[in-house]
Amino acid sequence: MCGIVGIVGQSSVNQTIYDALTVLQHRGQDAAGIVTVDGNAFRLRKANGLVKDVFEPKHMQRLQGNAGIGHVRYPTAGSSSASEAQPFYVNSPFGISLAHNGNLTNTVELHERLVKQRRHVNTTSDSEVLLNLLADELQRTTTDDLNADDVFNAVGKVHEITRGAYAVAAMIIGQGLVAFRDPFGIRPLVLGKHETATGTEYMIASESVALDAVGFEFMRDVAPGEAVYITLDGELYTRQCAHSPSYSPCIFEFVYFARPDSTIDNISVYSSRVNMGTMLGEKIKREWEDHDIDVVIPIPETSCDIALEIARHMDLPYRQGFVKNRYIGRTFIMPGQQERKKSVRRKLNAIGAEFKGKNVLLVDDSIVRGTTSEQIIEMARDAGANKVYFASAAPEIRFPNVYGIDMPTTNELIAHGRDVEEINDLIGADGMIFQSLPDLIEAVRQENPSIKRFETSVFDGKYVTNDVDQEYLDYITQLRNDDAKANRSKDIGTNLEMHNVCHP
Repeated sequence: MCGIVGIVGQSSVNQTIYDALTVLQHRGQDAAGIVTVDGNAFRLRKANGLVKDVFEPKHMQRLQGNAGIGHVRYPTAGSSSASEAQPFYVNSPFGISLAHNGNLTNTVELHERLVKQRRHVNTTSDSEVLLNLLADELQRTTTDDLNADDVFNAVGKVHEITRGAYAVAAMIIGQGLVAFRDPFGIRPLVLGKHETATGTEYMIASESVALDAVGFEFMRDVAPGEAVYITLDGELYTRQCAHSPSYSPCIFEFVYFARPDSTIDNISVYSSRVNMGTMLGEKIKREWEDHDIDVVIPIPETSCDIALEIARHMDLPYRQGFVKNRYIGRTFIMPGQQERKKSVRRKLNAIGAEFKGKNVLLVDDSIVRGTTSEQIIEMARDAGANKVYFASAAPEIRFPNVYGIDMPTTNELIAHGRDVEEINDLIGADGMIFQSLPDLIEAVRQENPSIKRFETSVFDGKYVTNDVDQEYLDYITQLRNDDAKANRSKDIGTNLEMHNVCHP
């Protein structure tokens, strides 16, 4: 999962992109990058680390220009080396830089196509493949100055040959900003504007909260299959570029990834989580009618709103029983099982008075590998809890995600091939309950009934792109397990310096 930003402004955009990336930091903590357009040159800085650590004053001073794109990343199929930090760059045609959120499912096929076309791909990243595909299609134009038709025709060709999930922001030297979204709308993308004394500035981002943070007005979501082209002069063009677009946004954005103050596809993330709490609270009341729960405690922070609503429906006290160290990253997206294990107790600390002698219901947004849940239950018992029950606001995660979320292998998923009782025994709870998939879908759909289908493959194994088979799942298992990532991370150095990339 990654976060992207793109701006065409009336003045320098480096600080605005930086500020927007800081509020998208939850979408990726492995690496960050910004590229700006300064005349006929790209100014690029990217490296491993958080936004605040990657960009020092000396870097910001050199990132000049009134247009640019930014990216925060965590790795899935690729390595966590800084060589695979984004944005990527190619010098022909024009000079193009691209940032991508998502994951392509036919990368091997596309890479072979590029080799035949004598295009070189330097990394294992599918984002670099996507950049070269776009560049190849734009290369076919015969004019020195692109027009909107050229851009949209190129994006349409990319849609035809590319499968998977992608939300993209690309800068073209001397031309403008191109942004587009896959035909299923799996990964989010929003469009905003800001009126100034000298003209209108436009911005695209992964979440609406990025627009809010820098004073841009939310216009709308970019539709599935749609492309946006903003010239360096500030002219906005949009067009549907896919033959049969179909809204199928990833439901896990609402469960876990997106910030609660974001709106995605006309759905308030906060409201959807409150609805999840309502649905799960009602299920607990039905199935645990004779419960002996004394208090409801969330595992911060995504589940706080959900847990509060559960407590309200069950007429139980709600307490903050854990204190979170905000300077520890999200354990779910940390590469490496050992690193995830070590970080849990550094991340959370229990308040003993809220646990001692009580039967507690712990509420989390989801259970992926189960190791974090097991350790948190141990912490609750160590703090004096009498009984520890566990509720998940999401259904059992039984299948890998292939669209850009790091749920790589079935053998890392605690729910794969197990029923609720077996999962309960593994994490050591006194009882546990999961949200049903129909209830989760209804909780999110309530906010936008026009969306008829969500991407729910991690729960039901149904992949909306209809191109994922066991052979592909075996392939990504080899690419994405923790051992493979550890080996790849040793291959390349860990820092990239500032580059001035000049268009010839």
